[in-house]
Amino acid sequence: MTNFSFDIVSEYDKAEMNNVFDQTKREMDSRYDFKGTPAAIEWLNDAKSGLKVTGSGEWQIDAILDIIRKKLAAREQNQKVLDTSKESVESNLKTTKEVPFIQGLDREKAKQLTVLLRDNFPKAKPLIQGDTVRVTSNSKDELQAIMQLIKSKDFNFPLSFTNYR
Repeated sequence: MTNFSFDIVSEYDKAEMNNVFDQTKREMDSRYDFKGTPAAIEWLNDAKSGLKVTGSGEWQIDAILDIIRKKLAAREQNQKVLDTSKESVESNLKTTKEVPFIQGLDREKAKQLTVLLRDNFPKAKPLIQGDTVRVTSNSKDELQAIMQLIKSKDFNFPLSFTNYR
C-alpha cells in the first residue's frame, strides 16, 4: 500500500515580494497625489522580511498598502502575508508603519489545521513537524479533497502546499 503526502506551509515567495516592492515604488513615483509628500516604502531589514511604509498620515499609509495589495493580487500572491496589526508611529509630520510578512505555522495555527483535517478526513494523518504540517493518506483523491477544503476555509494567515508525492 503506497502512501501519498504533502506539506502545508505558511511562507511567501521572496522573488515575488521583490517584484511587488519594485512595482509599488514605481507606481508611487508616478502618482501625482504623492508628489511632495513623504510617501515611501522600504524594506524592514536586510532579510527583506517585511516593509516599512511612510506617508504624511494614516490615509496615505492606507493608500500605499492598497497599492501593495493590488500588486500582490496581480501576481497571485496571498495578501494575508501582510501583518498590518502594528500601530503606526507619528513623528516629524510623517507617519510610519512597519508591516512584517507572516511566515511559518506556529503551534496554534498548526493545531487548527490538524483538528480541521481529523474532523473531516479521519483516514488522513496530519502530523505537525516544526512549522509545517505533513499530511499522509493512502489516496491521492483524498489529498486533493483536503487541499480543496483548506483552500475553502478563510484562515487569517497564508497557506500553501509543497512536497506533493
